[in-house]
Amino acid sequence: MRIVKTTMVMQGSKRVENNGAAHFLGRLRRDVRGNTLAMMAAFLIPLAAFTGSAVDVGRMYLVKIRLQQACDAGVLAGRKFMADSTSSTLDANAITQARAFFASNFPSGIMGTPAYTNTTNPYPFIPTKTADNQVAGTATTLVPMTIMTMFGAPTQPLTVTCEARFDIADTDIMFVLDTTGSMACLPTDTSCSQPAQSYQRPDNSGIAFGWVEKSGSAISGLRTAVLNFYDTMAANIDTRTKVRYGFVTYTSTVNVGSVLPAGSLVSQANYQSRQLNGESVINTVGPQYVQEGYNNCMARAGRSPSDGFSTNGLATRTYTNWASGYCTIYRQNLKPNWRYSQTQRDVRAFGRGEWVTDPTKVTGAMVKWQGCIEERSTNAGATSFDTDNLPPDLDPDLRPTTEDTRWVPLWPDVTYYRPGPYPVDYSGSGTNPYGDFALYSQSGGTNYTNVSPDAGTGWSRNLDSGFHTCGKPVQLLKEMSRADVSNYVNATDFRAIGGTYHDVGMIWGLRLISPTGLFASYTAAHPGRQSPNRYIVFMTDGEMAPDDRVYGMYGIERLDDRISGGSGDLKNYHNKRFVAVCSAAKERGITVFVVGFGQTLNNELTACASQGQAYYARDNAALTAAFQSIAKQVALLRISK
Repeated sequence: MRIVKTTMVMQGSKRVENNGAAHFLGRLRRDVRGNTLAMMAAFLIPLAAFTGSAVDVGRMYLVKIRLQQACDAGVLAGRKFMADSTSSTLDANAITQARAFFASNFPSGIMGTPAYTNTTNPYPFIPTKTADNQVAGTATTLVPMTIMTMFGAPTQPLTVTCEARFDIADTDIMFVLDTTGSMACLPTDTSCSQPAQSYQRPDNSGIAFGWVEKSGSAISGLRTAVLNFYDTMAANIDTRTKVRYGFVTYTSTVNVGSVLPAGSLVSQANYQSRQLNGESVINTVGPQYVQEGYNNCMARAGRSPSDGFSTNGLATRTYTNWASGYCTIYRQNLKPNWRYSQTQRDVRAFGRGEWVTDPTKVTGAMVKWQGCIEERSTNAGATSFDTDNLPPDLDPDLRPTTEDTRWVPLWPDVTYYRPGPYPVDYSGSGTNPYGDFALYSQSGGTNYTNVSPDAGTGWSRNLDSGFHTCGKPVQLLKEMSRADVSNYVNATDFRAIGGTYHDVGMIWGLRLISPTGLFASYTAAHPGRQSPNRYIVFMTDGEMAPDDRVYGMYGIERLDDRISGGSGDLKNYHNKRFVAVCSAAKERGITVFVVGFGQTLNNELTACASQGQAYYARDNAALTAAFQSIAKQVALLRISK
């Protein structure tokens, strides 16, 4: 017999019986052990569906990207090979080429899509000719599902469209080319010292120097590479595209005098120079006694010449004394005494390109501006720059309206070294002529050597060793024939000499191509055409190598302190300026290609280049290949849709 326990539960005024079975079901209802397994079993199917959809959607996304890329490549090729005609349909060769490029980018059967061959009909890619003679395309494929097939999901169709047209936006290319002394050597030389060679400037403004080039020199390779660039562009770009070329050759200076608009130069400028400050006695001769009358004796007294010095740098002063019928005569030979200091000069006639008398010589030497400039006002000692607020010397768009924003004509004839920054009086030790001497040795910044050659005395080593250079004039953007380009790079003054200042070249390369700068009339779109694509091709064979003894675009740093402010690593200061100008170029929509020629690409050169556009060329053949590669990129078509 089984005993069943019965309990009485009061509900309101009623009495309810609850037996043991009810109590068991209650406990079962409250027991949650094992529920997770049941829930997982219940959710397994929707989880599988969710995961499968993610996998298959991802596959579809990847297939669509490849399909779009293949479509783009196909229409580009179709437009490249399209024959000009009045037909409304695309010619057979263009279709063949378009499909070949499509197939190269979207292989048959990729990621399980249906296989195809060039004879398959319908072909998964259909190129067509548009009403405005361009090429459009439609690409279609089927993407089979993987996990989702278990849930009955069908194969999914994908369709993309594309259109290509020739990039008939015109093209501007500014070459900024390093023509420093090492370019006369082989690209693989680790050290090289070539002799200097003088030549007459093509504009007859005087004598200049270049280093004798080795056979197979880097600069000869550069000439070849530039012409190959031109040929590659001509072979690959649409004949309707207008291409303008410009050139800047740089060392520690650039020659821009021939292109500066009126009003760009200051009227007064300070140079580290010298001026007459009395005279010094070389020797005294006498006394000499002559028996004669008083008047004749007194007539012997005086100075010859009465003012200044003769062309040999000498003057004679005669003193006399008469007594008892005798004239006592003393003669002194004189030479000029110079004060070496920063001196202000009137440069109006000089800046106009007139022949002017050198005010620092006693020989009456006539000199003419060769076209190089000193930069305008800057921030000495700066190592960081805001590209929206650059100092005048780095601002590519600032117009010259004040003395701080105008340039100074580089005047080496009146520029002299001295031992320190303070004024010094010195009468010199030269004798041919007195006062106008030029020591045939490097200045070192510790003597009183003139930066430029002195008439009749030979040449200062500051010129033939590259402590001062003024190279080939820049070329503004213009449409150039191959002969024009060849004439530029093979000209007499396309020479290698001087030190490497990347910022100097880049500043002026950007100025000459900037769409909103001083030369905007040369960079503006051709009438009735869209704005050109703009490129700077910057080539160098060395790292930044400034020297505080060089007389260049920032004066003589040892005396002027315009870059470093008197302290710190001069190379670092110039590198910071270089990178800032490169950034300013890219912000203006200019693509910057940088080619290191026999020079490993350092951080600054890499940072200067647009993304992925830094090249290294070990030798002349590699330089030509790099230039050809750049030219092909510049000449490429673009996707419009």
